[in-house]
Amino acid sequence: MPRITDAFARIRSEHRAGLVTYITAGDPTLARTADILPALDRAGADVIEVGVPFSDPLADGPVIQRASERALAAGATLDGVLEMIAAVRASVHAPIVLFSYANPMYRMGFPAFASRAARAGVDGVLTLDVPMEESHALRQELVANGIDMIFLLSPTTTVERMRLAGELGSGFVYAISRLGVTGARAEMAAGIGGFVQCIRLCTTLPVAVGFGLSRPDHVAAIGSIADAAVVGSALVQVIADAGDTPELVPCVETFVRSPRGLR
Repeated sequence: MPRITDAFARIRSEHRAGLVTYITAGDPTLARTADILPALDRAGADVIEVGVPFSDPLADGPVIQRASERALAAGATLDGVLEMIAAVRASVHAPIVLFSYANPMYRMGFPAFASRAARAGVDGVLTLDVPMEESHALRQELVANGIDMIFLLSPTTTVERMRLAGELGSGFVYAISRLGVTGARAEMAAGIGGFVQCIRLCTTLPVAVGFGLSRPDHVAAIGSIADAAVVGSALVQVIADAGDTPELVPCVETFVRSPRGLR
């Protein structure tokens, strides 16, 4: 069974909310990211999203933008990210989802990218700027290499496109809780329950909700309506605050264990 499918099956069998964690690869360095991934796994992340730093983001808020800038300045590339994942894959049990814009993958070439990602142990790929209707070239390479293609759905996504995401995608669907860019918020977006319910009527794939979640009560609330909560910017800020110090890994583990323990 694919790792992502297995992770969500386990979440459901344990009758709990899943936790998906997002980090930006290469922040503060790729070597430290190699330390962070096993730490997230030890702390109990069900799925780990690894963001490929990109110079011209569309959906990322200021926290993740700054993380990408630091990572790029430190020399992070898609090639380096895949090498880093390959090096730590054996010590990370959770599924790894690569979170990227299309340009780095297109530059590498979709066939080469999909093959290298599979060899590195990547389980899923989520692209922020590839519309479902134009995803065929990338999707066929991912499917051929046993990698799930995951699609984003927003509160303005039509029912027809929700169904298409279920037909073309696999692993899970990523529901954006609010319009706009990423970033931790004090309050959850209104209407998220109805949004998730609509998605469930269109696909049987698990639903993970992200954008704006930052506190244990957010994770708990999402867990009552969806399969998993995605925590990104708040975790990226923890990494930024710790920087390249001995406290980095302990701070990451403490932060991740807190929302899981308080569900």
